[in-house]
Formats: sequence, structure tokens, C-alpha cells
Amino acid sequence: MRPPDKENITAVILAGGRGSRLGGQDKGLLGLNGKPLIEHILDAITPQVKTVIISANRNHQVYAGYGYPVVSDDMTDFQGPLAGFAAALSACNTDYIMTLPCDGPSVPADLAARLSKAIIDNEAELAVAHDGQRMQPVYALIPRSLLDSLLAFLDAGDRKIDLWYAQHKVALADFSDVLESFFNINTEKDHRQAGKQEISA
Repeated sequence: MRPPDKENITAVILAGGRGSRLGGQDKGLLGLNGKPLIEHILDAITPQVKTVIISANRNHQVYAGYGYPVVSDDMTDFQGPLAGFAAALSACNTDYIMTLPCDGPSVPADLAARLSKAIIDNEAELAVAHDGQRMQPVYALIPRSLLDSLLAFLDAGDRKIDLWYAQHKVALADFSDVLESFFNINTEKDHRQAGKQEISA
């Protein structure tokens, strides 16, 4: 498998959560500065990758209207990001997926490049963003070759993302200079705060 680059990466926007701290709202469709969050993410990410998959468990027709494939978790009852990873790895036509959440509107303009460099420089299996304080586990670059490993992990009943990562050689990509890029909208307070900030891509 060749090293990751723009032509063999599919971005996977994770929009499959419950939105429980936002009254059950679908966060990807939450309005921010005049357009839904999903559009902020698409604007930032489409120049960085070959194609996009949207991982969603509801409002499929709305998401499909953006012109990209929409996949749902194979498991029921909102099983977390790893279920979304697995569905996207099964559906993608590239060597890698790059995952990111739908509720983080300020996506680094070089997210794919930094994650790719981390894999290459460290001869790692996958790369995860690190903001200088902690790992940001849903910002990751994962090869399709790890699908069987992930399915076995899920079949065993495990759901914790860090435990699956621990089974593989992980490179941490340094994003400490853009710590603010990992602000995400979980509550109405976060939503109000994001609306006061200039969204950067």
C-alpha cells in the first residue's frame, strides 16, 4: 500500500451521534453563521482529499443532498465513533480514511497533510491528532487494511477508541499551534460561543 496522499484519502465526516447534550439535535445540521455545520466541514475538507463520505444515522436524504455517499452504522443504538469508522472503511474506495467530527467547525487547512506526514515519518499504521495537551481521537488517518482488526474489536463488544488504537502503531500528529481548531459544539453554550467566533478553514 502506498503512503497516504490527497489522491488516496477519503474524508469521513462523523455525523452519527445522538446530540444528547443539545436536546437530541442532529449536530451536523445545526446552523452556524448562516449555514449548517456540515457545510463548514465540507468547505474546509474537500480541497484536502480525493472524496468524502458522510457517516450519519438519521436525516440521510438531507446529507445525501450534498452529493456524497452517506453510510450508517451497521450496529444499532448509536455505538460510537468506531462503528462509524467501520462503516466508512467498508464503503470507501481509497487506501485511507481521514475521520473528523461534524461538530468542530474550525478544521485545520492542513489536517490531511499533517496526519499523512506523521504516518510516513514514524512508519506508523495510523495517525491521530494531538493538540499539545491531549490526543484528539476522532481526528485520525486510518488505512483500510485495518478494517478486519476493527471489526474483530467491535464484535468482541469493545467500543473504546483508545483501546483499539493501542493495538496498533499510532503516530501522534502535532497540532499544538492550532489548538483552537479542536473546539467542538456539544452544548447550547458552545453553540453560542462558536457563533461569536470567526470560523477558519
